[in-house]
Amino acid sequence: MTLDTAPVRVQPGSGQAEAILDLIRRSFAQMEGRIDPPSSMHRLTVESVDQHCRNGEVWTIGTPPVACVFLTPKSGCLYLGKLAVDAAWRGQGLAARLVDLATDRARARGLDAVELQVRVELTENHRAFARMGFVKTGETAHPGYDRPTSITMQRIVT
Repeated sequence: MTLDTAPVRVQPGSGQAEAILDLIRRSFAQMEGRIDPPSSMHRLTVESVDQHCRNGEVWTIGTPPVACVFLTPKSGCLYLGKLAVDAAWRGQGLAARLVDLATDRARARGLDAVELQVRVELTENHRAFARMGFVKTGETAHPGYDRPTSITMQRIVT
């Protein structure tokens, strides 16, 4: 299968929310039993994905989507969340393509950085994001936890 790797912004009400939700659930399944607390992806619904298309940005690669990312403007940065790549398409540079897109979108908005959070337990993701130019800027704990559960990382927009 040939894949057009150009990211496409998903419009609200486009009917793609279910396929995006399915992609996230499949892609994040490997975290089950590895992270505590469980992923926020369990709280995602078709409606909340569509709402994010309205209030933020959702970008996909492929039809049906094989990669996606959610982007949310914050004070001084663009928050990158729900970066997912289907297992069959990993290692093809799709995550890097979406991270570069996030950097371009941050620059276009006049923001200084792209920010993300990665779970403490997912050390392979720490390394992957570091290879894409992210540096650790902090740690946070989910409510009810007395230890860090997430690492905050940023990639400066140049």
